[in-house]
Amino acid sequence: MNTLRTLCVMGCLMAATLATPHSGSQKRSNSLNDYENPSNWVSPSEIEQLPMLKDVTLRRLEEMTVDDGATLLDRLYHLSMFNRVFKPDYVPEPNKIKGYIVGERGEKIEFNLNTFVQTVKRQPNFGNDEVTIFIEGLPQSWNHVSKANRKLVQAYEQRYNLQPYAGQSDSNEQKSSSEEQENQRRKQNQEKDDTTTGNLVVITLGDLIEDFEQYATLNVERIGEIIGDRIVQLTNEVNVPQEIIHLIGQGPAAHVAGVAGRQYTRQTGHKLRRITGLDPSKLYAVSDKKLSGLARGDADFVDAIHTSAYGMGTQARLADVDFYPNGPDTGVPGADNVVEASLRATRYFAESVRPGNERNFPAVAASSYKEYKQNNGYGKRAYMGIATSYDIRGDYMLQVNSKSPFGRNTPAHTQSGYHSTHESWKEQEQKNFA
Repeated sequence: MNTLRTLCVMGCLMAATLATPHSGSQKRSNSLNDYENPSNWVSPSEIEQLPMLKDVTLRRLEEMTVDDGATLLDRLYHLSMFNRVFKPDYVPEPNKIKGYIVGERGEKIEFNLNTFVQTVKRQPNFGNDEVTIFIEGLPQSWNHVSKANRKLVQAYEQRYNLQPYAGQSDSNEQKSSSEEQENQRRKQNQEKDDTTTGNLVVITLGDLIEDFEQYATLNVERIGEIIGDRIVQLTNEVNVPQEIIHLIGQGPAAHVAGVAGRQYTRQTGHKLRRITGLDPSKLYAVSDKKLSGLARGDADFVDAIHTSAYGMGTQARLADVDFYPNGPDTGVPGADNVVEASLRATRYFAESVRPGNERNFPAVAASSYKEYKQNNGYGKRAYMGIATSYDIRGDYMLQVNSKSPFGRNTPAHTQSGYHSTHESWKEQEQKNFA
């Protein structure tokens, strides 16, 4: 019998005597006001239908419908919470965690976490402006993952005026009409800033996650502490100030980024400028003694984009501001499975990074998508993505397109209440120092 089943049957039999479980899949409310009791989600018969852990793979999730994939993951998650089946014991060695710095000509300058700081020291002008560190959370061997991550890297190459590197170009990839429209809009946007410079660091943690068990048992605390210590070294040895550092974490790596931010604060007494979570994952294995994962307060400003809240991601409010495109649901328009849905957060953020697209994703504060659609939002407008203002707080809803360009530029309805125009952090700093 599956180990997961063996450990869970007794507990769920007891839970079944305390509550009446729902059979089959459950329709979500698209609201943030419901928190389900684990005992209401599974029955002993449903446990027997669970696959072996080794059979739960990204490929299997990609082959399932969004709702079926979400149902499977929800059952595994609630069972893990009920019996603490998973322990956070998967910690890759630092020399196995690799990454690269995108050079001025777009070339990849590779490192592992043991050589990261020394590699940075060899880069001229590193840390003179923005420093963005993107921690990947899923393996690049999968098409949806590699495409989403490539889009984000290319967007930052444009933002930071890094020259394209021939070896990294997609020679066989045809430019779609949607991309042409996006480029045309970027050229026409009068707010384009060609003077922005910065450094992009990519940590390919996701390539070390080979199966669901490693995904579920990833020790985000330990890995986050290791990365946090390396960022402390950037400040102490390379003079990179915390005010210019932006951490971005994808899926489970969103929690790694949060812990890295807390570790930085513990070691220095200061907070990083910003941490962004791209569809933060459920935490299947957590420590009983620590607050695990991404949380508000991990940086001066924390934002999260939830595109598979009831699938691979979590519906929980984690950040200063949490964005829910098309409301909290299993997926988003145009995504055929939970893997693709989760990666849409990366695609949305990448679109917003491209010069001229910073305000492609306007959103309105609301506690449910229904409230947003019925024009009952709180009225305060914000922008999801790179231009999110640091003074906003709460839950924000917005509509997105099913294909690129995903941003709709304006809310679906004019919301009641006061509309406030916010400035980006850079605009605020320019005024402060003017």
